[in-house]
Amino acid sequence: MIRSDQILNTVHMIQKENLDVRAVTMGISLLDCHRSNVDRTCQAIKDKIEANAAKLVATCEAISTEYAIPVVNKRIAVTPIAHVGAGFDAAGFVKIAQALDAAATAVGVDILGGFSADVAAGMTKGDAALIEAIPEALTSTQKVCASVNVGTTRAGINMDAVARLGQTIKILAEQSADQGGFGAAKFVVFTNQPGDNPFMAGAIHGLEQHEVAINVGVSGPGVIARALERKIAEANGDNLGLHDLADEIKRTAFRVTRSGELIGRRVAKALGVPFGVVDLSLAPTPNVGDSIGEILKIMGVDAIGAPGSTAIIGMLNDAVKKGGSFASQSVGGLSGAFIPVCEDQVLADAVGDGSLTLEKLEAMTSVCSVGLDMIAIPGSVDASTIAAIIADEMVIGMINSKTTAVRVIPVPNKEAGEFVSFGGLFGESAIAQVRNAGQSSRFINFGGKIPAPIHSLKN
Repeated sequence: MIRSDQILNTVHMIQKENLDVRAVTMGISLLDCHRSNVDRTCQAIKDKIEANAAKLVATCEAISTEYAIPVVNKRIAVTPIAHVGAGFDAAGFVKIAQALDAAATAVGVDILGGFSADVAAGMTKGDAALIEAIPEALTSTQKVCASVNVGTTRAGINMDAVARLGQTIKILAEQSADQGGFGAAKFVVFTNQPGDNPFMAGAIHGLEQHEVAINVGVSGPGVIARALERKIAEANGDNLGLHDLADEIKRTAFRVTRSGELIGRRVAKALGVPFGVVDLSLAPTPNVGDSIGEILKIMGVDAIGAPGSTAIIGMLNDAVKKGGSFASQSVGGLSGAFIPVCEDQVLADAVGDGSLTLEKLEAMTSVCSVGLDMIAIPGSVDASTIAAIIADEMVIGMINSKTTAVRVIPVPNKEAGEFVSFGGLFGESAIAQVRNAGQSSRFINFGGKIPAPIHSLKN
């Protein structure tokens, strides 16, 4: 039986503490959409997306109103397009991206992910054509996001692909220079990319998924921050250990996750499709009071990036997973704490005042979800340095059997300490300094593969 105080706590979380369902994402398999030519394939893609997602937005809004829980984003993830467009050239893949954009616009979703490939074990002609198409595909569309998985714990890291994607990111930024390089904000490089992630820019509908499914991404940094403040105030000078704060995070994550799963299952039932997973990730926004950085300060570091920051992120990540997994029958996606700099005002301020550096962010990603996310860097940083940044982050994921990712934005014609704003949930930030830029090209030029670790041999 649900107690009245639990109901009132949840109402307060919604009204005062920025509780929301960050994303309801419909995954759609497009494997049956390949046709003999690209135009017919594009038409099949549009027809299938529009047939399945026509009622998605209206259904989310109706259920959001019914339960008074905001659903911030309605999204679509599709089968990695390298499979769907296999056999077409780069121009064909650009046409597919534009068809995806048209379909997303027709059904009214905010964004669509899945212009993607997996090249961890090797690169097919279709993979290569898709990667070649990424700059034009993302700069000629509004809603399409792209991702490439370059490594897994079982396969190692494809360094030829990493080198190529460093160049891709540079081109993306340069071709969207009038938007501060925003094209690069729609592209992410992964190791161990999950196939059920509802969060962009890396959402895909994995080959192992249902034909159509609903996945939900919850949020709640503001909720956890307020819960911790109350816990500390209630202690009133009594002994309060970090284990007590971890327990409070766990309990709060439970309530947040229950709310998200309720919305997701209701949407799935209304649409007549299977429910997939709840992604437990704490995803911040630029809104005041909805920040992972604020949680770090509440838990005892006076400057984000100070010694102790990594320990707090690790504890936060673990407590969120413990509370959320107990609340849900179906946990998946990324599940943990995100630290996207531009999308978190407190983190962005810490980069601006110099307390949070790229190196410290890398250390923090070893114990949190995702990786180096939404970080603006100087436009002068060369492609090899970007590739080396990717390689460092990918190794963290490969060795630790976790998902890691890189989404960096080289801002054309701006240097470290200057400011860039992307608007909306994409946020704004000072541009982070990249130390020792231009010192990694010999490493990247070797290419080849970083072999999988010995603990990959589990069968």
